[in-house]
Amino acid sequence: MVSYFIMTLFYFLFPALVIWLCMHFPLANKIGVVLLCYIGGMIFGNLGILPREAAGFQNTLTEVLIALGISMLLFTIDIREWKLTAGKAILSFILATVSIIVVAFVGSRLFSSVLPEAWKFAGMAIGLYTGGTPNLAAIKTALNVKNDSFILMHTYDTVFSLIYIIFCASVAQKFFGLFLPPFKVPPSTRGSQTQRENESIINYSGIFRGPVLGALGFNLLGALVVAGLGLAVSSLVPPDISTAVAILAITTIAIGFSFFPKLRTAEKGFQGGMYLIYVFCTAVASMVRFSDITHIHWPMLAFVALCIFGSMGVHALLCWIFRIDTDTFIITSVSAICSPPFVPVVAAGLKNHHVLLAGITTGIIGYAVGNYLGISFAFLMR
Repeated sequence: MVSYFIMTLFYFLFPALVIWLCMHFPLANKIGVVLLCYIGGMIFGNLGILPREAAGFQNTLTEVLIALGISMLLFTIDIREWKLTAGKAILSFILATVSIIVVAFVGSRLFSSVLPEAWKFAGMAIGLYTGGTPNLAAIKTALNVKNDSFILMHTYDTVFSLIYIIFCASVAQKFFGLFLPPFKVPPSTRGSQTQRENESIINYSGIFRGPVLGALGFNLLGALVVAGLGLAVSSLVPPDISTAVAILAITTIAIGFSFFPKLRTAEKGFQGGMYLIYVFCTAVASMVRFSDITHIHWPMLAFVALCIFGSMGVHALLCWIFRIDTDTFIITSVSAICSPPFVPVVAAGLKNHHVLLAGITTGIIGYAVGNYLGISFAFLMR
């Protein structure tokens, strides 16, 4: 019991230390809150002090954190922005889908001699990197993939996805900005308010003032209501689609709540939601075990790496052709490859809250189409 208390205490207090460091030391600020939370979480998780049965608790905690965090962030969104950015975001997501289909097809041919039934892994990759883990599990069942092969692919996906997220939240914006156009702030949100929000993503000064704490408490209460409603809706559907339905329900209800000015304009409301996302990052990183990658299955490792980074490369090329801006490309790539829960993490790294709704929405579309695409193309590639 003490171990669980220490673990929870670390998850919630370590991001506060990281934020303080980033606010006071330029070097820490350059590294970024997200990356430091991931590094700290991984080190903590591999010290050998966590109980062996902690995985269940960690999974539950991360699910609760992402539900509350996404809700609080969406409360601060002005839905009018979506009308101005939806077109490019959806186009970029379509290009991401095309990219993983092409790369998975090439990978299934390249590795067919060393990966038995490579067409099945290609199908799972298409479902996974347009939707998410629920799609991976569903397609595994549909294609009758062996458990050990499924676990192996899922393990390498976890490792490379973490590397990919760190890259997207840190240097990807500068790298892809060398040849993709910059993001343009929607005209309806230009001005002092937008500038203040963009500059203060990690500005938590004054958060302990009474009125601010009261507003945050009200937003957190609203997030709990949204999460509860989302959970209730997801309980009405089969387990294999419950996660996708829960994210969809939470997103829809939270957007509805954003029309209440008291929720949308709460001081430090965005920062409050992001703090829960930072706790989520710390907890997720602590679940990565270095021992899981000691015995390497090179063909599977190479196949997963090709699918993630190869599809990102093809996606970037297509976005260059279609003149998609850097931030929209990155956020839709994340929503496809890592699913909606990781969108706020990268939006914080980009210091751009305008792409948050675009990333979550396109990710939900991916949840919906992932199974169809993965299973269909698996049988075609067979």
